[in-house]
Amino acid sequence: MNDNFLDFEVDKLTNSIENTITSEVFGTEIVEVTSKEQKLIDKSVWLFDWRLEIEDSKRQVFKLTTIHNSAIIQGLVCLEDRKDHISFQRAANVY
Repeated sequence: MNDNFLDFEVDKLTNSIENTITSEVFGTEIVEVTSKEQKLIDKSVWLFDWRLEIEDSKRQVFKLTTIHNSAIIQGLVCLEDRKDHISFQRAANVY
């Protein structure tokens, strides 16, 4: 693996995606966003342009989806490895 990229595993997510109307909780996945998926991230549903984060070679953007519907992105998070710590750059959920 490239030294500029994060290498860790999220071992458990608890109640990460929940329907606020029904209280139904969904199984959740965190997966790195690929450059091919970049066009699927519609700027109109986010507070800022995630493409800038995805295109920054020092950062990694991960999508939060339900296990049974990975096509719908529920949230995004951007992380950067600063060698002595992991910097949490941005996080947002669909509004």
